[in-house]
Amino acid sequence: MSKDIAIRGVAKTFPHKDGRFTALDDVSLDIGASEFVAIVGPSGCGKSTLLNIVAGLEQPTSGEARVGGDVVTGPGPDRGVIFQQFALFPWLTVRKNVEFGLRTAGVPKAQRRARAEHFIELVGLSRFADALPKTLSGGMKQRCAIARAYAVDPQILLMDEPFGALDSLTRVRLQEQLLQTWSQDQRTVMFITHDVDEAVFLANRVVVMAANPGRIVEIVDVDLPYPRTEDVRLGAQFAALRNRVWSAVHHQEGTPA
Repeated sequence: MSKDIAIRGVAKTFPHKDGRFTALDDVSLDIGASEFVAIVGPSGCGKSTLLNIVAGLEQPTSGEARVGGDVVTGPGPDRGVIFQQFALFPWLTVRKNVEFGLRTAGVPKAQRRARAEHFIELVGLSRFADALPKTLSGGMKQRCAIARAYAVDPQILLMDEPFGALDSLTRVRLQEQLLQTWSQDQRTVMFITHDVDEAVFLANRVVVMAANPGRIVEIVDVDLPYPRTEDVRLGAQFAALRNRVWSAVHHQEGTPA
């Protein structure tokens, strides 16, 4: 069962040569259970910092993040995190990479093998289960990272620019595959991206952030039907939503485009 995310009055400051740098200032946001929310904004607006706070990898200077009603104090198995860097163990096969979290959790061998095989098949890597990461393309590596995150059965997926380093065609294919997988299990997803088209194509809602300091300036409901097909991506409603989000990102007062 998915969990909700509640962010309340979160601020985060870091030491800076001129004193303190405010990465986030009074950020509040609710993400419902099973909702897919994308966060966009210029570099330096605190998108990744906010995700890291929800992941438990950073602590807020003030305010709090809650997952399923519980205050986040550190990482937990209820949250799977996927970064732009694939973070695979190069000496382990695809199967062993996907099994890794299950093995550290003490899941019996036969059970973790079955779960790994299921999610490897789900992301279309069954033919490469015994391959090492160095033999895989960038898109295949990221699919392996997604399968590994899914295998430990998190209620929430936290994704920080997961497709940012991929070519355009691979990126589109993985967007479509991610939505197919999400439609099956309805996990809660918090997705960070610089790509407005990607945000609109994937999400139920798009959160637009501004920098200096990092804050939410607009939340756009994406009233597009699922499944999101190429026809949806090429339609007039998609274009209108994309233009609205694009305008919000690039015309923030005091924020350079």
